[in-house]
Amino acid sequence: MNTVNKKEIEKFSKISNEWWDIEGKFKPLHKFNPSRIKYIKNKVITHYNIISKQQPLKNIQLLDIGCGGGLLSEPMCRLGAKVTAIDASQNNINVAKYHAKKNNLKINYLCTSPEKVIFKKKFDVILNMEIVEHVDDLNLFIKKSSFLLKKNGLMFVATLNRTLKSYLFAIIGAEYFLRWLPIGTHDWNKFVEPKELEDIGKKNSLEFKKSDGFTFNILKNEWEISNDLSVNYIMLFKKN
Repeated sequence: MNTVNKKEIEKFSKISNEWWDIEGKFKPLHKFNPSRIKYIKNKVITHYNIISKQQPLKNIQLLDIGCGGGLLSEPMCRLGAKVTAIDASQNNINVAKYHAKKNNLKINYLCTSPEKVIFKKKFDVILNMEIVEHVDDLNLFIKKSSFLLKKNGLMFVATLNRTLKSYLFAIIGAEYFLRWLPIGTHDWNKFVEPKELEDIGKKNSLEFKKSDGFTFNILKNEWEISNDLSVNYIMLFKKN
């Protein structure tokens, strides 16, 4: 029982020193981050009826799965969340720990995966962002992630749809033409259709709440929430 794809881990471990280089290989994620952060923050605030504006996620127990170098873990921590973050790459965790320490952020980073980790607590919010297309055994991954979530808790899953458009935009366009990503970053066959993800969630006590797309606005040079799920999309689940 294992969700870790060793080839994927090796691939990202080799470029782990570039996580915080905004002009490096993870530049697309840095561009992506403002929209992701705003989306997560707003959904959590609404769900938990949070009033505080200074640290709106204060005391929210949050687990960031497949955290990489901590690009989402750190903003969540700054918003007040008590963040635990896991990744199967020790290189990624080392980079994340170093960067968090440098910025005086208290984040519990662990090199592990959801099927291997044991926590005494469960979490209010779980983030599975741009990770499910890189794992082996998606069913097991979602099952174990759901187990770590509190009843009535929220899980965010962001990934790429398996469509012709996603092949043209996310692989041919982003990897080969624009060179936004290293060639080989994605395998189109591992992209996940929204219905497939919804069905897997349903089997694992996760109630589908909402799905939204992310599209890149060339004129504004930024990512925006949209109704177009054909390439990048995010799904929100609630634990039954």
